[in-house]
Amino acid sequence: MHSPNKSPLASPTSSRSVTETVNGSHNFVIKGYSLAKGIGVGKHIASENFTVGGYQWAIYFYPDGKNPEDNSAYVSVFIALASEGTDVRALFELTLVDQSGDGKHKVHSHFDRSLESGPYTLKYRGSMWGYKRFFRRTSLETSVFLKDDCLKINCTVGVVVSGIDSSRLHSIHVPESDIGDHFGTLLENEEGSDVTFIVSGEKFCAHKLVLAARSPVFENDFVNMMEEDNDEILITEMEPRVFKALLHFIYRDTLPEDDEFLEASSSSVPSLSDSLPAKLLAAADKYDLPRLRLMCESVLCKDISVNSVSHILALADLYHAADLKSVCLKFTAENLVGDMGDILRL
Repeated sequence: MHSPNKSPLASPTSSRSVTETVNGSHNFVIKGYSLAKGIGVGKHIASENFTVGGYQWAIYFYPDGKNPEDNSAYVSVFIALASEGTDVRALFELTLVDQSGDGKHKVHSHFDRSLESGPYTLKYRGSMWGYKRFFRRTSLETSVFLKDDCLKINCTVGVVVSGIDSSRLHSIHVPESDIGDHFGTLLENEEGSDVTFIVSGEKFCAHKLVLAARSPVFENDFVNMMEEDNDEILITEMEPRVFKALLHFIYRDTLPEDDEFLEASSSSVPSLSDSLPAKLLAAADKYDLPRLRLMCESVLCKDISVNSVSHILALADLYHAADLKSVCLKFTAENLVGDMGDILRL
């Protein structure tokens, strides 16, 4: 029995303080390195802002170094806090990508030293972390990191966040959806395929139900095929590489991960309409795939320049790419006011 002078003990409670990093990365491609040289010591080329942990960040590349007194013979690279914030604590990693394919990247990582020195604190907007002597300029220009006058820098930011968490003492992690991987395997293995496409002599096996579910044009084609005893379809006016990319999207809901999409701007202006993104945009229009159209528009949008805008605008108009057309017209208004009349007549 409890003593009449004492209350019973309350049930114990618990809580947990969790400090962790919210991680994100950004790839910054610098084309025309040789033209950037001579911009001046202390002047930089900035990436687009990207968001990690609720804050905006940017990569600053100094072709002629950040400070003349101690690093004018070096290129400098920094990560800057590009949004309002005070005492933002974070870990950083800067990687200069080896473009030879050997994977011998040049990595400067604060993550590796986190146990020794802790996260770096950025006091205010414009605060930076990085290296004044990131790479000696003469060595860089003869290295595997510079290819076709192009540098590639990858930046990873880990913003430190803390909080009391009593609900995650017992939690179950749910992984990202892998349905695209499963459907992709179905396409690669050709298991259960019931239709064959012939494109310039190459054969592609697929599944009517999958294609019909994704494209109303394919659905209509298969309804018409029900009256025929033929499971082969001849595709004309399309290259095999384009049709293969089309099937990749239909099954995986992603674009192919190859250089033709990651570096669409490698195409010269005259051959822009022959690039894979442009031809896949045409396929998206033909088979009524609005998400694929937007994906291709996004890739082509990154290639807009003074020299290419009229060609891209023509593609956007031809294949009903409304968002891409809008961006082209905005670029024209901002950069080519004198020539806008000629471009609008396309």
